[in-house]
Amino acid sequence: GPQACVLRGAALAGMPELIAGLAEVLARAPFRQMVTPGGQTMSVALTNCGALGWTSDRRGYRYTPLDPLSGEPWPAMPPAFLQHAGAWARQAGFDGFQPDACLINRYLPGTRLSLHQDRNERDLGAPIVSASLGAPAVFLFGGPARSDRPEKVLLEHGDVAVWGGVDRLRFHGVMPLKEAPDHLFQSMPHPLLQGQRVNLTLRKAG
Repeated sequence: GPQACVLRGAALAGMPELIAGLAEVLARAPFRQMVTPGGQTMSVALTNCGALGWTSDRRGYRYTPLDPLSGEPWPAMPPAFLQHAGAWARQAGFDGFQPDACLINRYLPGTRLSLHQDRNERDLGAPIVSASLGAPAVFLFGGPARSDRPEKVLLEHGDVAVWGGVDRLRFHGVMPLKEAPDHLFQSMPHPLLQGQRVNLTLRKAG
């Protein structure tokens, strides 16, 4: 789209700091599988960091300042997340991006994310910045209506997708994750990335 792009390998240079920040977040707010408003358990495990965290339960989708699992504030956004997210957004043509929420999704083989819009945020003028770590996945990028046929985009370790402006409310999702060959992870020795995909989605939610 005119205001959507994939920055190939943009996260690779900062990967050590990103993984270190991820480990710190998970130590305080581990992955968990939430329930949709319809009562279905999500296949993708998630957690959050930042002033606000995205949550889902029988009451609906929303952002909260507290982790419902611990009752404590979500972990602070690691400085590396903030620094790199702002730089990636600038590369895509969005200056001044300062996210206050980072949704962290974990995909295991077979898990998927159905087509949806990111519309729970108060500031729809800010872009979505999404960094892929670990196993490759096929990203589905559709149109303004759920029925629009999505384009399939392969996202690999270190790729960053950014969309905003006229493309901000396009439907998107992730196809079921395939089992990745072991040799793919030889260059990713950290156990957080072994056999799985971790996605950092940074947003201006409040």
